[in-house]
Amino acid sequence: MNKDTHSADGFFDNFGGKYVAEVLRRPLDELEVAFKEAMADKAFLDELEIIRRDYIGRETPLYFAPTATKLLGGAQIYIKLEGLANTGAHKINNAIGQCLLAKRMGKKRIIAETGAGQHGLATAAACAKLGLDCTIYMGEVDVRRQQPNVAAMELYGAKVHPVTSGSRTLKDAVNEAMRDWAANPDTTHYVLGSALGPAPFPDIVREFQSVIGREVKKQAAERGIKIGAMVACVGGGSNSIGFFEPFINEKEPRLIGAEAGGIGPNVGENASRMTGNAARDGIMQGYKSRFLLDEDGQALPTRSISAGLDYCGIGPQLAALGRSGRIEFTSILDKDALEAVSFFAKNEGILFALESAHAGAAAIKLAKEIPSDQAIIINMSGRGDKDVFITSPVFRPAEWIQFLHAEIERLESNKDIHDAKTMGKL
Repeated sequence: MNKDTHSADGFFDNFGGKYVAEVLRRPLDELEVAFKEAMADKAFLDELEIIRRDYIGRETPLYFAPTATKLLGGAQIYIKLEGLANTGAHKINNAIGQCLLAKRMGKKRIIAETGAGQHGLATAAACAKLGLDCTIYMGEVDVRRQQPNVAAMELYGAKVHPVTSGSRTLKDAVNEAMRDWAANPDTTHYVLGSALGPAPFPDIVREFQSVIGREVKKQAAERGIKIGAMVACVGGGSNSIGFFEPFINEKEPRLIGAEAGGIGPNVGENASRMTGNAARDGIMQGYKSRFLLDEDGQALPTRSISAGLDYCGIGPQLAALGRSGRIEFTSILDKDALEAVSFFAKNEGILFALESAHAGAAAIKLAKEIPSDQAIIINMSGRGDKDVFITSPVFRPAEWIQFLHAEIERLESNKDIHDAKTMGKL
C-alpha cells in the first residue's frame, strides 16, 4: 500500500499514531483487525454495496452547473451532490460502514460525536436501520444552532447528550465520546465521524468515504470531463479525504481544501489549521496532527459559522498531504461562505450546507485560474436545510424574529396553527 494513501503503522509521515490510554489500546487493536477482515470479506462488502444502493441512494449525481459556469467565466463548474444521499450529507457513507462493522463485531451499543449534526443524524439513522442502540454527544453551542438535526436524531431513537464543558463545540463532544468508550469498550463501538483520532480511525473513515471520489473518477471518465481542480471543505476532513482519495497519488488534478476562516485571522476568530498563524504540530484526542494550540499545548478557541468546521484539529493524512504540497489549503471567511450559499441557490437551485459552501466559495475564487476546457468539481458534502437557524437570521432577520415571536406566543397559548392570529406581512 502506498504510504501517501494508507497509513503505515498508523502514521502518515510524521502525523497520526495511537496516543491513547491503555484502556483503549485493546479495543482499537481489535477494531483494526476486524476492519481488515471485513474489507477482505466478500459477503460484508456485498451487503455494504446493497445498502449503499438501496438505502443511501448511491451513486450520487455529478451535476454540471451551467449558469455558475457562465457567470464565473473560466472553468466548467461541476458539483458532486452528496447532499442527495439519504440523511442529507456524505456522513451516512461512514456511519453505515462502521455500524455494519460494529454489528459484525457483536457490539450492540453505538456512540458518536457530532458538530453540525450530520454525523449524529447519519449514525442515528444507521442505528435505527440496523437495530443498534445509539447515543450522540454534541456540544451545547451546536445543539442550539443545529436544532433541526437534534430533533431528527431523537426521532430516529437516539439519545442526544449536550456537552457543557470547554467551548461546548465539536472538540468537547469528541472528548466526552472518548470517555464513554473508555468506560464501556466491550459493549460499545465509537463511530468516529471524521478522518482523525487514533489509528485505525483515519484509515476506516477514508475507506468508507472514498466511494465519493471513486464515483467522481468514474463519472468524469464516462462523460469525458477533464478535471482541472477538485475542491472540498475541510474540518476534520472526512468528506475531503474521501473525495480526494483516488487522486492522491496522481499529479493531477489540483486538490483544494477550504478551511474555516471565520471572521478574521486572529486567535479565536477562525479554525484555520493549515493556513492560519496559530497552528502547531501537537498531540490531542489520540493522534498527532496540526492543531490550533497555545504555547502550553492547550487547544485554542475556534470560530466558524459552520458547526462542522468549528474544530481545532485536522485529520493526520490531510495534514501530511498539506505539508507535502499535494493538497493546497485556502481559508474562507464566514461572509464568503454565506455569499456562496446565496449564489448557488439563486443560480442553480442548489442549497449548500454552510460547510460545503466554503468549498463553493473557494471554487468561485478559483474559476478564472482554470481553463474553460477543464472542470472544477465541488464536493457539496451536504444540504443547507439544517442551517435554517443560522442562515435565516442573516438572510431575513426581521421576518425570522417576527416568526419566532409569533410561534412562541402560539405555543404558549396552546393554539393550533390554524387558529393562531396572523403574523402580518412577512
